[in-house]
Amino acid sequence: MKILIVDDEQAIADTLLYALSTNGFEADSCLLGGEAINRVASRDYALIILDVGLPDMSGFDVCREVRRSSNVPILFLTARTEEVDRIVGLELGADDYVSKPFSPRELVSRVRAILRRARSHEPENPPGATPTFQVDREGLRIACKGQWLNLTRYETLLLICLLEHPGRVYSRAVLMDKVWTDAEETVDRTVDTHIKTLRAKLRTALSGQDPIVTHRGLGYSIDL
Repeated sequence: MKILIVDDEQAIADTLLYALSTNGFEADSCLLGGEAINRVASRDYALIILDVGLPDMSGFDVCREVRRSSNVPILFLTARTEEVDRIVGLELGADDYVSKPFSPRELVSRVRAILRRARSHEPENPPGATPTFQVDREGLRIACKGQWLNLTRYETLLLICLLEHPGRVYSRAVLMDKVWTDAEETVDRTVDTHIKTLRAKLRTALSGQDPIVTHRGLGYSIDL
């Protein structure tokens, strides 16, 4: 249960490291958003405590970048108290929001609550799917052969759509309507690009097998 602390105030980082370690958690810290993004890409963290006001980039930007490839829980830590900041953070995919000054005991309690929720999101089979894939709809993530896939949000939604009815051919227009519901502008190439990246990740997870079938002039389906 390793936790990453991202805060440029060393005194705060040290306080959090001590509070977490005395409560049975393993944690490390870094000062910059860019370093945090690199660490998340190369290591497996259970949770990130992320300061909004970092010197090289905002915590919001760090969250956006992390969310491109990871669903790791994020708790924002900031001196800002404006409601709009809290809303922005939560809409970006944060799991909680704590304002400075804070009680270390309260923060540890919130960390425990977030991790409890994350552990409770066990994979479940979507309608028509086989045990090869399991979907955690609330956590918006998919497991393949028991391992969580490292998918972006749209790759996840695209695969969920295909898994709902294995063998059914979905046209590009239908996939855009179902997956990119919140996007202002989408084109056919958007679907093709995401299918390509999704295929590459599934081949890795399935030892070279490609379950996605291209139906020329029609669309895509998944063969289980």
